[in-house]
Amino acid sequence: MNEQYVVGRNPVLELLKSDRQIDKLYVLKGELHGSINKILGMAKANNIIVQQVDKKKLDSISEGNAHQGVAALVTGFEYSTIDDILEKANSMNQKPFVVILDGIEDTHNLGSIVRTAECAGVHGIIIPKRRSAMVNQTVYKSSAGAVEHMLVANVNNISNAIDELKQQGLWIYGADMDGENFHFNTSMTGAVALVIGNEGKGLTRLVKEKCDVLVKIPMVGRISSLNAANAASILIYEVLRQGYEKEK
Repeated sequence: MNEQYVVGRNPVLELLKSDRQIDKLYVLKGELHGSINKILGMAKANNIIVQQVDKKKLDSISEGNAHQGVAALVTGFEYSTIDDILEKANSMNQKPFVVILDGIEDTHNLGSIVRTAECAGVHGIIIPKRRSAMVNQTVYKSSAGAVEHMLVANVNNISNAIDELKQQGLWIYGADMDGENFHFNTSMTGAVALVIGNEGKGLTRLVKEKCDVLVKIPMVGRISSLNAANAASILIYEVLRQGYEKEK
């Protein structure tokens, strides 16, 4: 399994709260105040090796991300399966709520979507193994550590994954500018999977055909489309809002 680094205070704190194995913690020499003390205390409690290093070392590890004086060396991210995601929903006695990303290539977008999904109670995210952003330290950073609490499945084929979810009773909603109805005029309750397409190309043809319903977000400005992560946020929280409305 590949090694990777998680950098930044909040992502490292979330990592320490999880069950992931941390091989080593790197802390900037002399950086022993604020939340760093909390990080060091948790590391000590979990018998994690801590090494004090200079700024040059941390700058190299972080690859341009803001490290805030701390980095953790971890084994590569452990992906889940579709069954894991559905089992999580079942164990919580909830209808499955899944987000499918059809070729999101920007790791910042992936991290942002993971963060929103975790906040909104999504049970898992499905991504393709090819032509897609994978979970790396940029995703850790841009998700503010939320990726540690989110099941992410990477599959060979998104269309087949949709078929599998349909067999389990999920209704598939695709985000598309050609959708028949606006998202807020479309019922999205029960067992739901939202499909978000590539930043530039949108949904692939076959995936679009597999969706039960295509929904659109109103655009009244001069720019014809939203950032993929922003669109995902709007739709994720619409599903959450409708769920609350139904419970009233």
